[in-house]
Amino acid sequence: MKKTIQWSTLFFALLASIGIAGPGGLSEEFLEKTQSSYRMDSHTRAMYNAITNNNIADLALNRGLLREHNDLFSHKIKTKGITNQKSSGRCWLFAALNTLRPKAIKEHKFKEFELSQNHLAFWDKLEKANAFLERIIELRDRDCLDREMEILLKNPVPDGGWWEGAVALIEKYGVVPKDIMPETNSSENTSAMNQLLGQKLRSAASRLRKLHQQGKEVTELRREKEKTLQDVYRMLAVNLGTPPQSFEWRYEDANSVVTDVRTFTPKEFYSEFIGLELSEYVNVFSDPSKEFGRYYRMRMTSSIYDTADVHFANVSVHTLKKIARECVLKDEPIWFACDMGKDQNSKLGIMAADLYDYNSIYRTDMRLSKAEMALYRHGVPNHAMVFVGVDIRDDKPVKWLVENSWGADKGAKGYWTLYDDWFDKHVYCVIAKKSDIPEKVQTIYEQEPIVLPPWDPMFEAFWN
Repeated sequence: MKKTIQWSTLFFALLASIGIAGPGGLSEEFLEKTQSSYRMDSHTRAMYNAITNNNIADLALNRGLLREHNDLFSHKIKTKGITNQKSSGRCWLFAALNTLRPKAIKEHKFKEFELSQNHLAFWDKLEKANAFLERIIELRDRDCLDREMEILLKNPVPDGGWWEGAVALIEKYGVVPKDIMPETNSSENTSAMNQLLGQKLRSAASRLRKLHQQGKEVTELRREKEKTLQDVYRMLAVNLGTPPQSFEWRYEDANSVVTDVRTFTPKEFYSEFIGLELSEYVNVFSDPSKEFGRYYRMRMTSSIYDTADVHFANVSVHTLKKIARECVLKDEPIWFACDMGKDQNSKLGIMAADLYDYNSIYRTDMRLSKAEMALYRHGVPNHAMVFVGVDIRDDKPVKWLVENSWGADKGAKGYWTLYDDWFDKHVYCVIAKKSDIPEKVQTIYEQEPIVLPPWDPMFEAFWN
């Protein structure tokens, strides 16, 4: 048997070497059969004429669903103003700060209020630069084609992030009002800045590895790292401005009363105007490609090198939905992550599982389960937003109100209606206080975590 297999392998290798296709290629017989089987029937002709002259998404849009759509919600959290991340991948940061705003607006009667995303984005880039260089030192003996090295080098300072990263930044650097450190062209359009920072850090990575090859100790590599980080700080300051160590601020309340000027540090400002204990919040996931009821940690996902990686309890989507519902009903905005690339319309602000009917257009079956979408990288959490409302009928959620960070000219003045069937298919995680989740789920966090590799599909967006 073994000899037969060996001779077969040699035979097909010989065929390939002389230009004759072996098994698995598209044979002339197959191509002829496929071409002759294609018929331009009335449906195909109609689709051909329509698709070659129009946007396919517009053709597939489910008009029946649109007729039944409404934007009424049985419960809404009061919010003020829609934020806009523009051409940047900072949704996770915008969503985190958007969960904090309602409490501050309500308690301090702000006429309007927005926290500076640029302030935290500055520190995020510097911390990611440090984490990148520390991991280069950590993996200094690895080949550059090693899989973890490949992920690091692909994007040294990505825009992407997760809730845990936002918490670590806020706890270390505090927050400031947006008018204290407003957006810049580079914060709103990050690609050029990221490319140059990436070039600087890859150059530093090469130097660090050469120093290691010359026999230098880790202490010397870290001295070289610190020189690089001073250059990175300067590059960030030129692009984003310098974050304040302290600042003067006053505001106008809802009764048009202007307060006296006061001086704050960013941490003092957070303590007085926000004050939430962010350490109480936990990450609850629903990824059916992994075992439910288990605790997971994702390696190499800490934006701040000496803080915790992304970690989560994995539960059913029914449990995830129950947690989100109870929190929203208590007027607690909920940070969540989803796959925004599927079944949503940015003009209409609708997210629904059957929003587009591509199967009817092509007369084929393209269905994948949520677990299959994750395993085969068709579905990944690539966007973070905030639940600020829910519509409950017969004690069941029918749809959810979502605050996005794409500006007021997208969706329904910046808001999306997320139908419950879309939640089932495309929502992957929510962030909630540990005390707000079922006791059975709370105990999951006491387990020894299962460590996932940094190329796990659930965290693909982290590196972008």
